[in-house]
Amino acid sequence: MSSTTDKIKGAANEALGKAKQGLGDVTGNDKMKAEGAAQELKGKAQGTVGDAKGAVKSATDKL
Repeated sequence: MSSTTDKIKGAANEALGKAKQGLGDVTGNDKMKAEGAAQELKGKAQGTVGDAKGAVKSATDKL
């Protein structure tokens, strides 16, 4: 995947994770809150991978 794709998927997972957590809070569903937290962390990790790929590509382009 490209760095942009990783960043987009990461942002989507973060947003969905936050939404799940909010819905879990409203409904009192601890399982949904936990799933949301896990998905949000996954999204943050994907965004970080995208940033790293972008930095590596930028560095290699300069060479």
